[in-house]
Amino acid sequence: MPLPAEMLFIDHGKGGAPEVLTPTRGPLPTPRPDEVLIRVQAVGVNRPDVAQREGSYPPPAGASPILGLECAGVVVEAGPDAAPWQVGDRVCALTNGGAYAEYCAAPATQCLPWPDGYDAVRAAALPETFFTVWANLFGHGRLKEGESALIHGGSSGIGTTAIMLGHAFGARMIVTAGSDEKCAECVKLGAAHAINYRTQDFAEEVKRFTEGRGVDVVLDMVGAPYFARNVKSLAMDGRLVFIAFLGGHVAESADLRPIMLKRLTVTGSTMRPRTTAQKAQLAAQLQAKVWPLLDAGTCAPVIHAVMPLDQAAAAHALMESSTHVGKIMLTV
Repeated sequence: MPLPAEMLFIDHGKGGAPEVLTPTRGPLPTPRPDEVLIRVQAVGVNRPDVAQREGSYPPPAGASPILGLECAGVVVEAGPDAAPWQVGDRVCALTNGGAYAEYCAAPATQCLPWPDGYDAVRAAALPETFFTVWANLFGHGRLKEGESALIHGGSSGIGTTAIMLGHAFGARMIVTAGSDEKCAECVKLGAAHAINYRTQDFAEEVKRFTEGRGVDVVLDMVGAPYFARNVKSLAMDGRLVFIAFLGGHVAESADLRPIMLKRLTVTGSTMRPRTTAQKAQLAAQLQAKVWPLLDAGTCAPVIHAVMPLDQAAAAHALMESSTHVGKIMLTV
């Protein structure tokens, strides 16, 4: 069947509040030689989408200006260098942009097969959070079996993924969340302990729960307001990994001495600016180490809400409310 000349996509115009998101029609993307064109069936909504919509997270050079960093669907066109994917294959993809649309082009090496028994919604919920958690918690954070980790935003897509993967690989997971109900959900997913950051000092609670030792890794998306307490929460040779700065990126009057005294590592990363080769390496590691867990049902993405693509504005409003537990998804 020939492809249509136009597709539906979500335009964010010049940016602003969620209401700027508008269903619009435009031409299909043309895949490069090393890319596949995916007929999108489901899309994941992520914090970077919100930041791009607001104007604070512009896409890198050469990337689609359309929102959306992950999708799942069927390959309808494959470039000459897009092996092993062929037309008809069901894939989920970490995209460089463009997923809020009926069709999306993605590098072939950033695609992975749907795990056994998965539908498009569950498959599309995987790439952004699983790539991010694998690269940061297990890569930069070097979390291993028998260690402990503190995960901020435990009820977010990143948080729920970190809980399940850390637990599956034999680590002791401690999380923060914004309500007792969210904390209870995190414990159900495998967290050893959940801290309501609105009513408890997480650093004091980590100290109590670990009997003064602290944790080996902190995965933080809050930033400056948590810096001192993150350092306080780390054990000797601990690792602090930043993946976002939702609370700000300038930490003033911070005492840096504990970094030296406890031999701490402070690091962080973003996913979108990484090269295709770097993302390909992460994809290969995920397929080898994590996809068998998904195939076996050992862990699975947590889906909070599923909405049609033309309700992207409502999905962004829900994301900004921070009342969700797990992923917010759009269907096409």
